[in-house]
Amino acid sequence: MLKSLMLAAACLSCLMVTAVIADENPCRVVYEGESGIGKGKHIVWLAGDHEYRGEESLPAMARIMAKHYGFKCTVLFSIDPETGFIQPGSSHIEGLNVLKDADLMVVFLRFQDFAEDEMQHIQDYLDTGRPVIGLRTSTHAFKMPKDRKFAKHSYNYPGEDFKGGFGRQILGETWVGHYGRNHVTSAAFRLQEDMANHPILRGVKDAWVQSGAYNADPIEGSQILANSEVLESMSPDAKPSPDKEQMPAAWVRMYKNKSGKPGRVFNSTHGASEDITNEGFRRMCINACFWCMGMEDTIKPNNNISFVGPYNPVTFSFGGYRKGVKPKDLAGWDTPIMSKDAPVGKRPKKK
Repeated sequence: MLKSLMLAAACLSCLMVTAVIADENPCRVVYEGESGIGKGKHIVWLAGDHEYRGEESLPAMARIMAKHYGFKCTVLFSIDPETGFIQPGSSHIEGLNVLKDADLMVVFLRFQDFAEDEMQHIQDYLDTGRPVIGLRTSTHAFKMPKDRKFAKHSYNYPGEDFKGGFGRQILGETWVGHYGRNHVTSAAFRLQEDMANHPILRGVKDAWVQSGAYNADPIEGSQILANSEVLESMSPDAKPSPDKEQMPAAWVRMYKNKSGKPGRVFNSTHGASEDITNEGFRRMCINACFWCMGMEDTIKPNNNISFVGPYNPVTFSFGGYRKGVKPKDLAGWDTPIMSKDAPVGKRPKKK
């Protein structure tokens, strides 16, 4: 009898383990903060761009917010559904229902066409008027066929009811074009003097980014925090390009949900994985997380923004991502983002 009970218990244990494994989301890694000013709050990060290594930027910043400040940070990646490996730019993502209890959504997406049941969770989030942060290619986060349920979020949506889609109507700008030669010219951030006292700019100085500038004319009501000054090379000591005026690079605004409730937004046209190695730019992004959630009183000019665990970003390029990496490989505080042993893909040749 005892032997039978032990066998039954063992079988039940196996079933429970199998159930947990079967329920595991292959697109997700969660960093659970233990204590701090963010304890009890949840940030969801969506990584799915093709070129600028958002799959590196976002988990690195998520770890900072979780480890140093106690937030729960859920990072969702676009993956290859057959292998489970992170595939930047893939439109396959699972588990956006976690947005139901999110206090902030951070997006680093490009030309996505998510399944409608997943996209519904983004729409539901926006309908509540909760805050949003967009980085780099998120100005053109979505590109969907006209007959799709959420086609209005596409970067080129022509309708006056949501012209320019998610990028223009939520973040403040859609895709316009590069300003200067990407991969050849970098950009220095020039903070707006009239916004010097904005909480997001506390402690921000010497911000420089390797990703090239974008053309941008933020929607009416946006407050520009900093401009990109195009430099002649990929060095922070390079001279400004003589034929380029400064271009908006970071701004804040308010969007309104369907009931008119305003939601805070921070957007930057930069954010590549090597961009956040610059302390000034990284501090701006971390400060923006606090501001968007109405926690500006907690922003100090010397808040801890140090990386948690090894951070090994690769230079941005199409196809140039670490291959053979699954989201679960980034779990914990000490695993590298990403492993130097993971091979880096090559930029595809133009046909």
